[in-house]
Amino acid sequence: MQSTTTLSANTQQYIDIEEKYGAHNYHPLPVVLDRGEGVFVWDVDGKRYYDFLSGYSAVNQGHCHPEIIKALIEQSTKLTLTSRAFHSNLLGQYEKYVTSLFGYDKVLPMNTGVEAVETALKLARKWAYEVKGIADNNAIIAVCESNFHGRTTGVITFSSDPSAKHHFGPYTPGYVTVAYNDLANLESVFQNKNVAAFLFEPIQGEAGVMVPDEGYLTGIRDLCKEYNVLMIADEIQTGLARTGKMLACDHENVRPDILILGKALSGGVLPVSAVLCDDEIMMTIKPGEHGSTYGGNPLACAVAIAALEVLKNENLAANAQEMGELLRSEIRKLNSPFVALVRGKGLLNAIVIKHINPEAAWDLCLTLKENGLLAKPTHGDKIRFAPPLLITKEQVMECVGIIDKSLQSLA
Repeated sequence: MQSTTTLSANTQQYIDIEEKYGAHNYHPLPVVLDRGEGVFVWDVDGKRYYDFLSGYSAVNQGHCHPEIIKALIEQSTKLTLTSRAFHSNLLGQYEKYVTSLFGYDKVLPMNTGVEAVETALKLARKWAYEVKGIADNNAIIAVCESNFHGRTTGVITFSSDPSAKHHFGPYTPGYVTVAYNDLANLESVFQNKNVAAFLFEPIQGEAGVMVPDEGYLTGIRDLCKEYNVLMIADEIQTGLARTGKMLACDHENVRPDILILGKALSGGVLPVSAVLCDDEIMMTIKPGEHGSTYGGNPLACAVAIAALEVLKNENLAANAQEMGELLRSEIRKLNSPFVALVRGKGLLNAIVIKHINPEAAWDLCLTLKENGLLAKPTHGDKIRFAPPLLITKEQVMECVGIIDKSLQSLA
């Protein structure tokens, strides 16, 4: 089956101007959006869609949540940026709020997710030399195969995706790769006394929503404690209620040494990220050794507090847990010959497409779009299903109907 999409002249003009003037770093679906509310987005022709990507989990609270937009508007009329050269009245308030919520001594506010990852890596190395006592320039950070932590030149060093790193070298030394969901492999790497930290995703999102075995997170925690290695959890996509708990690590009551947050920390309104850890780690970085012009800006602080309040006040973690179970159950009931596997936790889910056509997942996403649901393939045969966390039972059932109808087009 080869799906074709006929675009209106109105839609095509927007795509054409992007193609002419923009860099080719993404491969988007042929849809041009101009409005969003809750679980829905609308294109420039007025057609409504269910958003089953949620900005890669940046829009957990739903598009343009009124409480978050209210905070954005109110603060934007007062003060948006001071840089960290000066204090602001909101930074300390935000820092107290977020550290209390997640139970850490300190937070280092940044902007994008990958900036927070780079910050965590710098913290781990500082701690390695100044606390653990590793010789200068010998610290090693363990990472997982099939990881995705961003696209800076430092982070792509340990990517296993050729498209992310080909011809962007030379790469940064100091990393070792271990198999995901393999505690024995991890412990073997920890025999090297120069290993300072282990960076991982509790669920690998970009790899196709790879959910590890029960006990994996607890095992990581135990091994890191035994070998004096920092446990760094990248919860940029898995955190903030997406998997049915505030953090994915909460499913096993595990507390990382360094916690990385982003995406839904602003409810999709502007880039906000954060690195949380205790004083022993955080205070190794002294004034002037790390920073960001926009990190911790007043606008971001106001928005982040509002975004976290929405998650708590609307019980979105509990809804993600319930609606995720319903979504997976109902998709499995379809018993489609084209769905090899359904997996996920909370509302971070994926299906694996089984079809003779290697482009079947992309074609299915085009058909889903025609039928009113937006999703994107990853790694060829996998499609993520991750709607905003306020989705209702009735909406889930309507979406399952769209998925069913669309799957039949693969025949």
